[in-house]
Amino acid sequence: MRNISKYRKSIDEYKPISPIKRKMKLYWILAVLRILLTFVPQTGYIHPDEYFQAIEVISGDHFDIDVYKPWEYNVTFPIRTVFIPKMIVGTSYSILKILSPYAFYFFGTSLILPYYLIVFPRLFICILSFISDYCLYKICCMCGQNYKVRLITFASSYVTLTYATRVFSNSIELILTSLLLFYTSQCMVYSDKVIIKSDYLSNKYDEAKNGVERVKYYKLLRLLPSHSLNHCFKIATITVIGIFNRPTFVAFAFPPVFFWLQRGLGSKTIGLLHFHLRMFTFILCGIPTAIFFIIVDSFYFGYLTMGEIGNLDISLNNFVVTPFNFVKYNANSKNLENHGLHPRFLHFLLNIPLLYNVLGIIGLLTIARMLFSGLKGKWLELPRIQSIVSLMTTSFIVPVALLSFFPHQEPRFIIPVILPLVFLYAPKLNHVPGVDTVSHIKQNNPNNYTSQKIFKLTKLQIIWYFFNIISCLFYGFIHQGGVFSLTSRMNAELKAKPHLTHIHLYTSYIYPIPTALLHLKNTHKTYVSSSNHKYRLTKDFYLYEQGSKNMTEVYNSITQKLQECEEKFKFKRISYRLYYTLPYSAVGEFAEYSQNNSLLFNYYTIWTYYPHISTEKLPSLKTINEHINLQNISLFRPKSLIQLIDDISMFFQQFRLALIKIENSTQFVKN
Repeated sequence: MRNISKYRKSIDEYKPISPIKRKMKLYWILAVLRILLTFVPQTGYIHPDEYFQAIEVISGDHFDIDVYKPWEYNVTFPIRTVFIPKMIVGTSYSILKILSPYAFYFFGTSLILPYYLIVFPRLFICILSFISDYCLYKICCMCGQNYKVRLITFASSYVTLTYATRVFSNSIELILTSLLLFYTSQCMVYSDKVIIKSDYLSNKYDEAKNGVERVKYYKLLRLLPSHSLNHCFKIATITVIGIFNRPTFVAFAFPPVFFWLQRGLGSKTIGLLHFHLRMFTFILCGIPTAIFFIIVDSFYFGYLTMGEIGNLDISLNNFVVTPFNFVKYNANSKNLENHGLHPRFLHFLLNIPLLYNVLGIIGLLTIARMLFSGLKGKWLELPRIQSIVSLMTTSFIVPVALLSFFPHQEPRFIIPVILPLVFLYAPKLNHVPGVDTVSHIKQNNPNNYTSQKIFKLTKLQIIWYFFNIISCLFYGFIHQGGVFSLTSRMNAELKAKPHLTHIHLYTSYIYPIPTALLHLKNTHKTYVSSSNHKYRLTKDFYLYEQGSKNMTEVYNSITQKLQECEEKFKFKRISYRLYYTLPYSAVGEFAEYSQNNSLLFNYYTIWTYYPHISTEKLPSLKTINEHINLQNISLFRPKSLIQLIDDISMFFQQFRLALIKIENSTQFVKN
């Protein structure tokens, strides 16, 4: 018997790993990849709001540096709360400042560098992003659904790998939406169980033939647990936090809050009184959080002071409600024109496929099929109103529809819909049993699919992974990828430059440089020396962002600035360094224009970064097109083929960011 048990044990040791375990291993690999991509870090620059609505704002509060606070944080009319950026970026920078002396003591390096200044906040938000994973997992478990394929789909999305690990207010929206869906789902599942029992006992009570039976069923009814106001405070608090984070959060909060309010309506024990009681309690539970945000913002923006509180000199003018200002600002169509106007169908036509490719297209087609069934009166083909399927379906389509009313539409505005999309349609990518989105949830065994279906990629999976890999590389590393490296280089140069040397930097066709990462010395603060002498530091870095201005304007501005610097050098002995950074695809245009204008200055490229793509100035295909034109040249000639290869190579070399140093042609002092 011992030999048999040993033999069985040896067989068990060599059993192949089950498909389920392998599936979860893939998820954990993707989870680790999300963290590793945060540490790399991703050099891709998705949108200026990543820096200028969080890092740029909070850096000035934690470090003695010059920062550029965007218009959203203008003290005269602030439209963004400061509390959430302070919690994310502020906490990260507090930890950074605590660790920095120890890092310098033990390793001889400073942590106050551009790399750490973006990695610490990103790591913080990356850790928080796993809340969405957990919420998705718990919702699947509550509903008896296959959580493995959904977690892998969620973790493999480039939205999760790039957007969700950046300090966007939209990333916070994703986390808060996930929490709302989790608590609402939990309440719905629990209420369904209690209501079924309650209705059953109520029927028995009505059918009772004598008083003893009625007392028995009445006592059983009284023993049923309370469920009407479950998680009310949590849901209200999350909703208020989301609204102060981004007032458009109302669109994402509306479906889960509505489903929480209408749980059980139509049953024997739940009526309109319960609905109104829940609504009233929900509003009351949200008031403390709203007051807290209003007070924090009022203090930060200077509307309220401790002196005014001490003197009881307080009025409504001492308080600022940033969501109200946000709505007031965006209600003016002229203000939206400054940020770009888009077609109202852009979210449906472009942004959903761009963010979620085949998953988004499956979602849109399913919604279209459901609408068609509704118009035909085929109500049995639609999900039950008070089901998790209806909750997730409305949480996908309603926010997108509501946000489509606004003419300014960016893809990142709708990233919170990824969780309901994945819950509903991820199984269709894998061809495994999942949610029946046009009837009801089927109780499926997560293990009821074969290993062949797991490891043999479907066509939809291939498309899904391919586009997510390409998008992750593009948005994570290539799109405006040289800006962060340029910032790091400028930061090092500012520290190493000689005293009384000014640096002037012109930029074209790139996103704004986050000056907070440069750690420029504070020129607005008045310092007091040991001898009580007041002084201010002199500005030594000047940034001239030219955007998409034509080369004539940029060239004239550089020429004028060069003359000003030369005059300062002659009379004040202030040396200077003048740089111009632009995509490599525009360097030829700059060189050609300089030659045509008698070359008033000398210039040479001192640094390039690869890869970098500026969609505002894409590389030219002109030379390649000329060689492909068979009327001019034959590709079968050896010299022509070599030339074509060289041209293709030159084309890909244009995907760089170049830094040009400009000097006066008669300059006699070089820095």
